[in-house]
Amino acid sequence: MVPESIHDFFVACASVAGALIGLLFVAISVAAERLAREEARAQIHRIRAVAALTAFINALAVSLFSLIPGQKIGPTAVAAASSGIVFIAAALLLLIRMHQLRRGILLDIVFLLGLLITFVVQLINGAAVLAQPRNAGAVDTIASMVIICFLIGIARAWELIGGPSIGITHEVRELIRDHHRGTDEHEHRGGQTP
Repeated sequence: MVPESIHDFFVACASVAGALIGLLFVAISVAAERLAREEARAQIHRIRAVAALTAFINALAVSLFSLIPGQKIGPTAVAAASSGIVFIAAALLLLIRMHQLRRGILLDIVFLLGLLITFVVQLINGAAVLAQPRNAGAVDTIASMVIICFLIGIARAWELIGGPSIGITHEVRELIRDHHRGTDEHEHRGGQTP
């Protein structure tokens, strides 16, 4: 049973999820050419698109079913999480089959594992609500997983459309390379300053 205090949260989440799914369809249409290719890199884009859609559909389903009077959030959380886990298993099998488990897609794998953890936590808490319908703590945890699904889905959609990324690791690495290049050039000129 969903506590009355969290009812408005799920109303807002259902609205947000619907809007994000609509925007994701626009993003997919923008990236349609990239998604239609047959090469292995296109598979990564497809996984990003489906991961975002899976995260948003999970948030939408859990939010909408939580608004129906009765004991709906537990079964929905379990069913949606199970579907998400099946998708992640399929995506990882696809990456293995396509020999795409390499450093270049490490971030994609991390996001998939983050989504997997989110779905497992949701599944466990959905089962807890099924066992004890008045378990407000489990409902709160499911609500937190909805938020995490939004964050993961937005990140996946951003990468799908090729949005710019500024990562601290990359920037520190480039700063070190620039410093080494400057030192090498200085030594190459015989230590003389221009």
